[in-house]
Amino acid sequence: MFNSDDVLVPEVVEAGFDSFRARVAIGGFLAGYSGRTFEAYALDLRQWTQWCLDHDLDLFEVLRAHIELFARWLEETGRAKSTVARRLSTITGFYRYCTEEQLIIHSPAAHVRRPRASYESNQARLDRNEVGMLLVQAGISGGRDHALASLLA
Repeated sequence: MFNSDDVLVPEVVEAGFDSFRARVAIGGFLAGYSGRTFEAYALDLRQWTQWCLDHDLDLFEVLRAHIELFARWLEETGRAKSTVARRLSTITGFYRYCTEEQLIIHSPAAHVRRPRASYESNQARLDRNEVGMLLVQAGISGGRDHALASLLA
């Protein structure tokens, strides 16, 4: 038999969130992860559970609209689209886990709209002409340099 002290969910579920069922579900979901992935997912779920607590929502009775309101709130508080998308991905994974473990009948996050991430990189990169010049210079330097530059290009 489980005791609430047996479920170790370090600082994910706030003290005011006294649902043993939620603690077991979150602990079970996070058990499959370690390191930075665990830390990121724990942060995402900590923020989600706190938002639910602040809005008097039961974690297992939320609707898709609640999750989308959470996403809009994240955007309004200045979170990047990539951060919002990751948090929604974590929430979707959590509710998928809950469905698989038969804690809920269906996932409220199944059809949540996610922000479109920009496919344009913010990283500096070479254009086509610059890559061509790099390859020419590497070819002049020798076969090994040309092979390396070709591989990198």
